[in-house]
Amino acid sequence: MLYPSPLNSLTRGTWFKLICGASFGHLPAIRNLAIAYTLAGADCIDVAADLAVITAAKDGIHTARKLAQAHRDSGHPSGDEPWLMVSLNDGIDPHFRKAEFDPSQCPADCPRPCVRICPADAIAFTSTQQGVIDSQCYGCGRCLPICPLGLISTRDRTATPNSILPYLTAEDGIDAIEIHTQPGHLDDFRQLWSVLAPAAHHLKLLAISCPDSDELISYLRSIYGTIAATYDPHPLPFTLLWQTDGRPMSGDIGAGTTHAAIRLGEKVLAANLPGYVQLAGGTNHYTVPKLRERALLPPTNTKHVHGVAYGSYARVLLSPLLDKLDARTDNPGRLEAHSDLMAAAVTIANELVGQLKGASVHEF
Repeated sequence: MLYPSPLNSLTRGTWFKLICGASFGHLPAIRNLAIAYTLAGADCIDVAADLAVITAAKDGIHTARKLAQAHRDSGHPSGDEPWLMVSLNDGIDPHFRKAEFDPSQCPADCPRPCVRICPADAIAFTSTQQGVIDSQCYGCGRCLPICPLGLISTRDRTATPNSILPYLTAEDGIDAIEIHTQPGHLDDFRQLWSVLAPAAHHLKLLAISCPDSDELISYLRSIYGTIAATYDPHPLPFTLLWQTDGRPMSGDIGAGTTHAAIRLGEKVLAANLPGYVQLAGGTNHYTVPKLRERALLPPTNTKHVHGVAYGSYARVLLSPLLDKLDARTDNPGRLEAHSDLMAAAVTIANELVGQLKGASVHEF
């Protein structure tokens, strides 16, 4: 089932975003995640600012649309496609990094805890792969402190907006941009915004993602002032969303990681900033029940969270199925070609999406 209008979901407080990862580049996984979560009713799919990644996500969304159309023709409902979002950063940010090390320096008798701790299976020591699998690493950093010899470091990058500007004006381009920033980056943010602003009116949504700090609210007000000044005295031509990045890339660790996201969400809500508020950073199966417990979802509170984004947790839920898919000899990597895995993936995705939307999908 595809749900109507992502914007409607925001206003109703049922917005669900899938975060594929600002540094995640495993194209088959991105495509198949997009298929499963689109069919489960996701409102937005967030990917790296990379043309190959954007293409893979679009292919997954369109494939899901065709499958939903076939079911609608059989009497099953469908709806709008999710918005496609790309992530940019205005400086050093943990979401835009990759782990790296020289595997030749690893002792033969090392127990290799890095392999066991990596949630993306992005470190391997096999006959065909030694060290970090770059496309699968999304920069969580869990391998850094666990290496007995301290051999692992990170490679930072800044996503360049120029490569995605054509997608802002394309008929079948991207719908939204998310800018990762933090207090102290205002000059860098303004420089990035100056590049995006001439084409930003083509966006349906602009998201600002920021971690907590003592200066957070004053910084977000400065960010809003910078954006609003571009269009003054007219209103913003797109929807504005504040993403509260509580505990970045940690949702799959355990239920307790969601507390940081909720605390930060409450802080931003209390500031009454123009725009919508969406949680991220540590979100998992515990997030929605905790939000309901604290009366932070509609209809129990007029000042409520408008949505939740799920990253590592949403991806890890489907990882076992995607691993099985990769092992298939016929049509490997194409989820829609395997009805058993397809049905299981959509069911799992719907269990997470349905926490917010309170609905179920038809079987595929």
